[in-house]
Amino acid sequence: MNKANDSFLQATWRRFRKNTGAMAGLCLIGLALLLCIFGYLLAPDGSPNANRMILETGSAKPGTTFHFILVKKEPQPALPNLLVRLAGGRTDAFLYIPVSSYRVSGDSLFAQHYIDEGVAEPIAYRLEQLAESPVESRTYWLGSDKFGRDILSRLIIGTRVSLGVGLVTVIISLLAGVSLGAVSGYFGGRTDAAIQWLVNVVWSIPTLLLVFAITLLLGKGFWQVFVAIGLTMWVNVARLVRGQVLAVKELQYVEAARVLGVSNTRIITRHILPNMLGPILVIAASIFAAAIVIEAGLSFLGIGVLPPTPSWGLMIREHYNFIITQNPALALVPGIAIMLLVLAFNLVGNGLRDATDVKS
Repeated sequence: MNKANDSFLQATWRRFRKNTGAMAGLCLIGLALLLCIFGYLLAPDGSPNANRMILETGSAKPGTTFHFILVKKEPQPALPNLLVRLAGGRTDAFLYIPVSSYRVSGDSLFAQHYIDEGVAEPIAYRLEQLAESPVESRTYWLGSDKFGRDILSRLIIGTRVSLGVGLVTVIISLLAGVSLGAVSGYFGGRTDAAIQWLVNVVWSIPTLLLVFAITLLLGKGFWQVFVAIGLTMWVNVARLVRGQVLAVKELQYVEAARVLGVSNTRIITRHILPNMLGPILVIAASIFAAAIVIEAGLSFLGIGVLPPTPSWGLMIREHYNFIITQNPALALVPGIAIMLLVLAFNLVGNGLRDATDVKS
């Protein structure tokens, strides 16, 4: 049994890696996963939620560089360990004061505080109030939003929301859909009729309307949105699994298991479901992609993830009016990120479909 499983998985992987598009999608997903895990270490703004607001640098265009004086906060925040920093970032230990010019004289630093293009005011600090390296240059590679937050940093941290909602949705959808679909297809009769009635009721309600209703019931928030989307997308899995079980349950190896007295639960979990791994993986990839789009849509409408948590849909909502004004990158960049991640999961899904196709 193990050798058969190993050979099937090995053959599937060999066919999958020959698919250039699927491998490209897998590389994009791997990159997104790395950004999700190490985002706070890689982002230029490693503060919680990449929410460092510097109003003077708001709406900066991509590639703009500013100079900042680093003024110590009192009291100094505690230095988190690596795990805490990976999970939630690090609270800034300094205030970032943008300057257009500066000079050090004796034990003091004199500078022109940057307020706006061509507008500045003189300021001075004692060196003991400043960081060891008192002046730092930072480049906003993708620009900054109207609050002066770094778009690149928020884009990186926002990867967690997109991958998180996809993962939670897939887990909920598979748990509910596989369980109900397998029971419905295997037992048939009234059990099948009752489950199919529930499936048809949920199927008849538009996905977004159902998500709205569940979100209103559970309330707004990070995990509430994830659960709401997951509870609406199990129907596709249930219909697929039911159809597969109906086709498989009459095969000889299932009949032989019944004759040997194997329990129904063991037949479903050990003999039927493992043979449907391919189609389940394919639909899981499509659900992952759909969940990312739905979460972005909810955040765009203002009922998804709440600020200041960075979400790609929320970033588009905050800056979509900039598309026809001076800085279209503020809305286009998160839109392109959504498109690439969804495309990656669709490519992987297509690759899995071809790799697990027994007839080919």
